[in-house]
Amino acid sequence: MTEIGFYHLTRTALELALPRLLGRVLATGGRAVVRVGGPERLAALDTALWLCPDPDWLPHGTPATGDPDLQPIWLTTEDEAPNGARFLFLADGAETARPESYDRIFDLFDGNDPAALDAARDRWRRARTAGHALTYWQQGPNGWAKKE
Repeated sequence: MTEIGFYHLTRTALELALPRLLGRVLATGGRAVVRVGGPERLAALDTALWLCPDPDWLPHGTPATGDPDLQPIWLTTEDEAPNGARFLFLADGAETARPESYDRIFDLFDGNDPAALDAARDRWRRARTAGHALTYWQQGPNGWAKKE
């Protein structure tokens, strides 16, 4: 089964937390897909990744601006991995019908939004019932901390 990590954003917005996680995937030679909830978020995240200072280079594309074969990071609103990614990042409550297509899934959710918390708890229950290996990470003052 797929490893699914739930990432509880409590200190920063997605646009600030995501680049370092993506940087770690790229450092291992991996490819990633980032699925977001809508076109406005996709455009904002596209800009944020080009402007982020750490890491300072996150090559990526979107359906409007890139060729997925050439992009190690693909931003989308669809349940797809046209760049052959084995790592999936989900935001805004986005889900995938194909978790087995990935080695690891990162489910990032806003800890300051009660509805997002409830939805993440529901996704956790469903993933556990499906038999996936689950981990829970929470932002702390020194970065991500794995919780039991």
